[in-house]
Amino acid sequence: MAADDLARFRRMCRQFRWLAVFMVCSVGAILALMYVIVPAVFAARGEHRDLTLLLREIVWASPTLLYLFAVWSIGSALGQLAKGRLIQPTLSSALRRVGLALGFGGLLSVFGVTNLMRLLGDERSSWAYFDVAGMTLGMIGGALFLLGRVIDQAGLLQAEMDEMI
Repeated sequence: MAADDLARFRRMCRQFRWLAVFMVCSVGAILALMYVIVPAVFAARGEHRDLTLLLREIVWASPTLLYLFAVWSIGSALGQLAKGRLIQPTLSSALRRVGLALGFGGLLSVFGVTNLMRLLGDERSSWAYFDVAGMTLGMIGGALFLLGRVIDQAGLLQAEMDEMI
């Protein structure tokens, strides 16, 4: 890779890292405001909201935390690449973390949220609810996790081959 291409790649990695940080911080702040700060202010003023309604809202938003962790992991990996870390170990670690976060977020979205909402008495939840976006993210997460393991194995094989030479 030419020096200009490498410098451009690292600059783009830094830019994307800051985009990921901005996204996680802004969405995280909005979630904290909606589900922690505002209910605490209402409780301090003596205005109590329906606790079941608040719990339903928290359950509904819970997969978002896993998705934000996936974005944070991508940003972290790109920040490491911008600093000059080797691509193979950085990529395999990031793929596994992002894969697990997206996989568990998708599972929670498809199975956990629906069933927990039904337990909390939400009439909108049904037994045959299909969250296609959650299913897709779960499948992509599983594939990314497997690709991370493949990259790990390829790195081990390459190291073994390098020792033979």
